[in-house]
Amino acid sequence: MRILVVGGTRFIGAHLARRLHEQGEDVTLLHRGRTDNPILPPVRRLHDPDAAYPIIRFPRAAAAADWDIVIDMVLMGEADGRCAVETFAGRAGRLVMISSADVYRAFGRLLRREPGPPDPVPLQEDAPLRETRFPYRGQEAALGDYVRDYDKILAERVVMGGAALPWTVLRLPKVYGPEDNADLATVYGFADRPNWRWTHGYVGNVAAAIALAACHPAAARSIYNIGEDRTLTMGERLARLTPRKNHPPPPDFDYAQPIVQDTSRIRSELGYVDIVNETEAMAALARLG
Repeated sequence: MRILVVGGTRFIGAHLARRLHEQGEDVTLLHRGRTDNPILPPVRRLHDPDAAYPIIRFPRAAAAADWDIVIDMVLMGEADGRCAVETFAGRAGRLVMISSADVYRAFGRLLRREPGPPDPVPLQEDAPLRETRFPYRGQEAALGDYVRDYDKILAERVVMGGAALPWTVLRLPKVYGPEDNADLATVYGFADRPNWRWTHGYVGNVAAAIALAACHPAAARSIYNIGEDRTLTMGERLARLTPRKNHPPPPDFDYAQPIVQDTSRIRSELGYVDIVNETEAMAALARLG
């Protein structure tokens, strides 16, 4: 299949491009041309200096071509979601949006931005979504200016509302791997919260799940959680990892709210299985640290 990956040179995108290439797909990457990755296979590249989020204009080489699948790794909000839908309607067989667990109301309650008691977990794909918007506004200095308009809920709504363009929405967990979150700060940093749970996913497994859903015809017009099959407590994780000292204090979250995604749907409907044991992958990465 002819697959366009938007933003495919870093971390998850690079692993995804390699996975698709190994499956024999015809892969093209659209990116700014500023970064590269040694794990990338020899695939076609489209360089566009405007391919930074939010992408509100696609180059003619991408917009005028026909694609079986477009996988957009960097959809952030309403404006770039609308641009993607309008650009690829009638040009692509399906638009695959990479979303996040931060769309769930539970995440808003964790951040103390959503009123109410903790939501029950695990969170299935039909769990309530946040009613508040723009969850990271105010953190521009730390995260980047893009967070002012970042809200995956708005992007999802635009993508799923496009009747002329079939879609798949994939809600990712906290991803870790050698290129990002390699220090496992999202585990070690919560040593003082041993009973709290947060669904993680090794980058190779996450890429494999995206590749499966993107290429599987049954995934059209469906939402899937991606992540580990079983979410351990932080205490259980740390008991299996190389000990470390001097971890930073945990953020000011409401730890009564765990973030545990139910990932059984992609496994039962599409037959997804992890390609790497999650416990072993995390332990191996910890030993490198």
